[in-house]
Amino acid sequence: MTRTELEQLLIQQKAAFKASPPDLGKRLKALKKLSDIIDENKESLIEAISRDFGLRSREETLVLEIFPLHDQIRHATRNMRSWMKKQYVTGSWFLLPSKAYYQYQPLGSVGIMGAWNYQLLLTLSPLLDAIAAGNHAIIKPSEIAPASAEVLKELINSNFQPEYIHCVTGNTQLAKDFSSMPFDHLFFTGPTNVGKMIMAAAAPNLTPVTLELGGKSPAILHDSYSVELAAKRIMAGKLFNCGQTCVATDYIILPRKLNEEFKEAATNSARKFYPDILNNKQYSGIINEDHYNRLESLLEDARNKGASITELASNTSSDEKRIMTPKLVFDVNDEMEIMHEEIFGPILPVLNMETVEEAIEYVNEKPKPLALYYFDTNKKRIDWLLKHTLSGGVTINDTVYHLAQHNLPFGGVGASGMGHYHGFDGFQTFSKKRAVMHQKRLAASDLLHPPYTNLKKKLIQVLGTLSKV
Repeated sequence: MTRTELEQLLIQQKAAFKASPPDLGKRLKALKKLSDIIDENKESLIEAISRDFGLRSREETLVLEIFPLHDQIRHATRNMRSWMKKQYVTGSWFLLPSKAYYQYQPLGSVGIMGAWNYQLLLTLSPLLDAIAAGNHAIIKPSEIAPASAEVLKELINSNFQPEYIHCVTGNTQLAKDFSSMPFDHLFFTGPTNVGKMIMAAAAPNLTPVTLELGGKSPAILHDSYSVELAAKRIMAGKLFNCGQTCVATDYIILPRKLNEEFKEAATNSARKFYPDILNNKQYSGIINEDHYNRLESLLEDARNKGASITELASNTSSDEKRIMTPKLVFDVNDEMEIMHEEIFGPILPVLNMETVEEAIEYVNEKPKPLALYYFDTNKKRIDWLLKHTLSGGVTINDTVYHLAQHNLPFGGVGASGMGHYHGFDGFQTFSKKRAVMHQKRLAASDLLHPPYTNLKKKLIQVLGTLSKV
């Protein structure tokens, strides 16, 4: 699609929205259609996603993308009516007898840019939030996963009118054009460096943006917690989609005395999850050769700077070019690239720090992470950690799953993003929370109009006194 065609599509959507903003019935119907599309075409979606990765198991796509989408649609459908209601608030006493309330109204036509690692989920999840809020939308799946992008385009465009919901696909030039369009809101999921470019492109139009970015999400293990249980849960979250997950543990901090125990537990977990890993059809491939080579260069850089790398797989040779086995990296330091870049692969650096305080100081010196994981059962220490850190989200004694809580917001902070979505927070992101005051025929505020007579001056003085704490 050319820039001119994209501009015309946006003009068409804005005109259609202005003529008839979607009411509750249209929103519910659209969400039901979206759910039906996903269900009826799940096999073609699964196959396309697997083709993009070279290998992605059917079960992984069902669990990590298709099931969450159905569940999010169900949650939105059940709650949308209450989200749309007027919410009355207590009015200011000096403006009596007015009534005050707010209500959420759709913004108009929004743009959504998906991400390749979970093409289906990360494109359609914000879309369903936008639909629930009553918007029209243009979505752009990632060009890095072209097979799933084209299937999404076919399914969306054959089931929705272009002036309501439309999908466009194309190269990086289209992505640049897309981010510079005067949408009423722009939603982007992707890496931090690209997020900066998206924000800069949106700025001339004053387009509000939601940026769901990434970063280095740490896991901190207290020495009183079960190493075996922590390793199992860390490795489970880390190896989903072969580590190509924005909230996967990017590095772990633990006392040095736990290194061998963690190595053994992580190895056992990885081999239990994926026996004969290089021939295991439930273990995902790396998205493309460039990304695979990037991961290899991170390992080589770490090795050259003194790191020791532990292979967790039971076999290490394969004819598959884009299968990377899980690895732990010990003796890491901040001179290594692996401690600066988001890894996005099955590689887990291990940092040794003896206390939680030391670990938190290290984390706080870095850009704020998208997720923070802490393994401990001591409530006092947990509360202390929550008070002294800031991250997009936190999971205690597990990893990844906080993003599946519909009634919690999902989003980053600082370098890991801005804004939230999922559930009501997604509805709110794609809405304007508009304030409304309804005044009566006779109102106390009429007494505040000029001219300011002596009586009104005394009244203003009384108001000033009464308003003090």
